[in-house]
Amino acid sequence: MPRPVTIFTGQWADLPIAELLPKVKEMGYDGVELGCWGDHFDVQRALNEEGYVESVWALLAKNGLVAYALSNHLVGQAVCDRIDERHQAILSAAVWGDGDPEGVRQRAAQEMIDTAKAARKFINAGKDYMADKPAGSGKVVVNGFTGSSIWHALYAFPPTDQAYLEKGFQDFAQRWIPILDAFREEDVYFALEVHPTEIAFDIASSARALEALKGHERFGFNYDPSHLGYQGVDYVKFIRQFSDRIFHVHMKDAWWGRGDGTVGVFGGHTDFINPSRYWDFRSVGRGDTDFEEIIVALNDIGYAGPLSVEWEDGRMDRFHGAAESCAFTRALDFPRSDVIFDSAFDTDNQ
Repeated sequence: MPRPVTIFTGQWADLPIAELLPKVKEMGYDGVELGCWGDHFDVQRALNEEGYVESVWALLAKNGLVAYALSNHLVGQAVCDRIDERHQAILSAAVWGDGDPEGVRQRAAQEMIDTAKAARKFINAGKDYMADKPAGSGKVVVNGFTGSSIWHALYAFPPTDQAYLEKGFQDFAQRWIPILDAFREEDVYFALEVHPTEIAFDIASSARALEALKGHERFGFNYDPSHLGYQGVDYVKFIRQFSDRIFHVHMKDAWWGRGDGTVGVFGGHTDFINPSRYWDFRSVGRGDTDFEEIIVALNDIGYAGPLSVEWEDGRMDRFHGAAESCAFTRALDFPRSDVIFDSAFDTDNQ
């Protein structure tokens, strides 16, 4: 059976969930990957308000939609980051508190633990409704970011030795292993969206992050090719190298090798959609990502979870773009073969 096609609601948090879900259905999606901001999914209400998770499932059922994952990128970002005023804009007042950096990081870590608990409670509450729906990967997944205490050292100047960078990976491990242990207790998986500004932003840093965690089984990846291609990273190789760690998949596109030669891969401190940029995000199917090879690789590793569209394209109406992205993804996906194509030549199989 083809994989469920869902949409990540994070970029749609300006719309109340009751208003968004009918539109999601109209655009052709099977379900949603719920962002934990706006009013789409509230972690603390899920844990403390009787009937809350059931009310979310009731809205999903009303619109004939499914759900397999939550995403809490904004809070996860603050766990390891060097905190500044930008974080206040993306964090709740409870997590931000007085803005003391270490306090913010600790409160963010606790909120991620709470997100695992809320995800388990949410998925448990929807078991009856989901019983006759596609099973997906069978994992309860929370997608997100980790932040990084060493992203500022990306270019390695002033001269930066490996000992300095290793402190960043150890800081990441020290902060995330207790979170991941809590995920294990809830039987939930954390999927990092490998991405600039995170501890892991390409294949090499992803491998190093796993090593720092000593291969913690609850840590894997929310695979998103759009953040790899413009860096020059082999985004299909990523799937094969981390085949047992692909817990969730984002369908998101980008183009690169564009612009007028004045802006490089680092973006030149320009805004998205500036025509001088070397790269930008595009509606799924309109960029340079080879999604055909991605589907082949996902089939090869046996990934059965949802294909979740994360729609970003500053030049296109989002409802038009999200609808065409859904159609593109659905047309592109195909089930894995369970036979060898020329096995019928063998007389024993005839």
